Amino acid sequence: MTQRILVVALAVVLIGSLADRAGAEGRVERNVVFGMYSGLALLMDVYHPENPNGYGIVFISGSGWTRELGLDATPLKESGQEDIYAVPLAAAGYTVFGINHRASPRFRHPAHLEDAQRAVRFVRHHASEFGIDPDRIGAMGGSSGGHLASLLGVLDDKGAADDASPVNRESAKVQVVVARAAPTDLTLAAPGRVHPLFGFRRSARKDSVEHRRFVAASPMTHVTADDPPVLLIHGDADDVVSYENAEVMQAALEEAGVPVELLRVPGAGHGPTFPGAVNPPDYIGAMIAWFDRYLPARQ
Repeated sequence: MTQRILVVALAVVLIGSLADRAGAEGRVERNVVFGMYSGLALLMDVYHPENPNGYGIVFISGSGWTRELGLDATPLKESGQEDIYAVPLAAAGYTVFGINHRASPRFRHPAHLEDAQRAVRFVRHHASEFGIDPDRIGAMGGSSGGHLASLLGVLDDKGAADDASPVNRESAKVQVVVARAAPTDLTLAAPGRVHPLFGFRRSARKDSVEHRRFVAASPMTHVTADDPPVLLIHGDADDVVSYENAEVMQAALEEAGVPVELLRVPGAGHGPTFPGAVNPPDYIGAMIAWFDRYLPARQ
């Protein structure tokens, strides 16, 4: 009898401990439909913080712009990168929206961008339901996701006032950006190789249609003085997306008078945990501090 009571007591303690842990980490609302494409749902996971601060962040994992074609492929929003970045943001009070988007090889640019913009519009339109400020939305992404997050900051897509969908009437521009290892100047990619975003090679001829499309899809091309503050985080030994991408984006933003910082990760290659880094800085803390500094509305 005594042993049975002890087992029950231990079970109660364990359940209570797990409940406390779940509460501390908030909850995740899976597979929220934020749009439809030819009958297929565009999905996001919403990370609801235990102590929300009233601000939302759209999170885009890196994928190399590609996803597997199999019906059992892992969703982009469940790549594992959300554990590294989205979960700490939610713990810091932010409501985080981790999204899927159409990807290569089945889809080409601008499909990826259109889906990311739709996600921002959806979040903005339903801001009151999510308990966030519709006028203060951030974006964070890494690698190809950093490319999209950067474009969400520099493109001035205000929405179509006469669109049949009230969601599509909303602006897709975000107010703060954190971009990890982001390809910001696609013309830095070597010519002659098929680029997954487009499905064709970049021509070395600057007057070619191919080259102009690479330029138009580069975030640095669209930098203007009204762009949001941008934190760039990049490994200086990245052999997939060169560190030069961060440097040219920093220079463009500084020239336009936009608040920007470049957090260099010494010795780091390409990847969400900066492989090979030598005494890496606290890039998670820096990300949260950037949003804390610039996302709250200021008079």
